[in-house]
Amino acid sequence: MSEPRLRPWRILDSDYRIRTKFLRLRADRVELPSGDVVEEYFVRESRGFCVVFALTLDENVLLVRQYKHGIGEVVTELPAGMIDDDETPEACAERELAEETGFTASAPQHVRTFLTDPTNATGRFHLFVVRDAVRTREPVFDVTEDIEVDLVPVDEVRAMALDGRIASGSQVAAVLVALAHLER
Repeated sequence: MSEPRLRPWRILDSDYRIRTKFLRLRADRVELPSGDVVEEYFVRESRGFCVVFALTLDENVLLVRQYKHGIGEVVTELPAGMIDDDETPEACAERELAEETGFTASAPQHVRTFLTDPTNATGRFHLFVVRDAVRTREPVFDVTEDIEVDLVPVDEVRAMALDGRIASGSQVAAVLVALAHLER
């Protein structure tokens, strides 16, 4: 096998333009392998997020509907959320499931980690499957959340991912990979 010709870019300088709880945006000055220099290559930094494919005792999947301000629409998704400082992805999955739906379940099983947007972001998302989810408490929403919970049969969730009723790329990938993992 020949030596790889692809090489990483060299960061010459970095400057944070935005650094908030929800967004960290960095401007890098980079040197490309060709020697060319790009003065401002913007990178969004993130601790990542978790997506939870939760099956209830009667084999329904928990879905949430909520307004997403970036797109300005109400969307249907699996429960999901950002990983907090000093939080493991597994703990995030358990917390987000309980907070958004009021359901708790078996220990989260990690299925896969995905790159969210490797061109200009550091984020990854972690997919977990949980089984035997039951409602044990009231949901506790963040200030930006207003969520409706639906219980949907597994076959319907697959159809939703394929026909666009679940439209976010990360969510479609999560549904289809979780179903493959479960051999459904």
